[in-house]
Amino acid sequence: MSGLVDLRLGFIPLTDCAPLVAAKALGFFADEGLDVELSREVSWATIRDKVTVGALDGAHMLAPMALASTLGAGGSGDLVPMIAPLALNLNGSAITVSNDLAVALREIDPEGMAQQPITARPLARLIEQRKAQGEPLLTFAVVFTYSMHAYELRYWMAEAGIDPDLDIRLVVTPPPRMVEQLRLGGIDGFCVGAPWNAVAVQEGLGEVLIKASEFWPGSPDKVFGVKAEWARTYPDELRAALRALIRASAWADDPANRETLVELLARPEHIGAPAEAIAWALESEIVFHADAAGLPRREHALWFLSQMARWGQVTGVRDFGAVADAVYRPDLFHAAAGSLGPIIDAAMTFAGAARTDPAALFDGLSFDPERPSDYAAGFRIGRLKP
Repeated sequence: MSGLVDLRLGFIPLTDCAPLVAAKALGFFADEGLDVELSREVSWATIRDKVTVGALDGAHMLAPMALASTLGAGGSGDLVPMIAPLALNLNGSAITVSNDLAVALREIDPEGMAQQPITARPLARLIEQRKAQGEPLLTFAVVFTYSMHAYELRYWMAEAGIDPDLDIRLVVTPPPRMVEQLRLGGIDGFCVGAPWNAVAVQEGLGEVLIKASEFWPGSPDKVFGVKAEWARTYPDELRAALRALIRASAWADDPANRETLVELLARPEHIGAPAEAIAWALESEIVFHADAAGLPRREHALWFLSQMARWGQVTGVRDFGAVADAVYRPDLFHAAAGSLGPIIDAAMTFAGAARTDPAALFDGLSFDPERPSDYAAGFRIGRLKP
């Protein structure tokens, strides 16, 4: 398309890729002078590697992945600074177990399984029983080592006294393969983003135990991520992409557009899952835009860093705040949102538009972003290293 700047943006087939899909399909990228190619990738590791080497200009990205890359954690160990100038969604993930495991949990602890939200205490009792009988460890899958899904599953289990590094087998599986692995018996449960929990339920393979909105109401998940070097080199292109994505997020949040959005996402080149499964989280879980959902919040980055420290994934980080400020860039979000004028509520240009109440997870424990190191050290189960 003559006169437009070419960009290649990656995504994983998940419901929260919606802002990228909508911005492309509705012409919001083109309105900003961008000719965007969306590249459907097979795994989060592929997303990370392609953004790192420049094969992708930016991507739908796990928020902790941007933090880990900036710290040189995971992958090849190379330090590749990245930034997150936009949060793509709140909520959307869930912990699902196989039908057989759900039956076993109800048999061993029917009262625990009747509570809301469901804790991992029934699972803890079953694990102890299996140990006593010499049975093999249960296997659970997460989408990536550095992900909300990994920390959600770990936190949920550890709250009940389960050590996720010793009491279960934890594996990494790309989101679209979760249901297949559950069907084949390769895993007993997983934590993944929509629509794959709904697909497992609708295919009669599994049961959702706890959703992200029950684990942590308004929990962070994905961001739009780019290399810091790319952002410095192409500030105009980044601003244009953010403007388009903010417009698309507002559009995706509007119930009047739900049917069109579901149809777009269900296409094989995007998610390729049944429309009914995609609609499930859109109707009750995922938020793209409301209450300044797109604002990359410092406290979210600090919580992720606290969990990375808790599980021994990063060591020697003396200033979590400096890392959070380097990666999470609300200033870029504010500038892009403010420049949209009447298209976007002007209140979104102010940090106060986002909720500032202390984060409280399902166990009632509040997270103080002023003391992330103390928070990380306060858990009885973890791998915190000096």
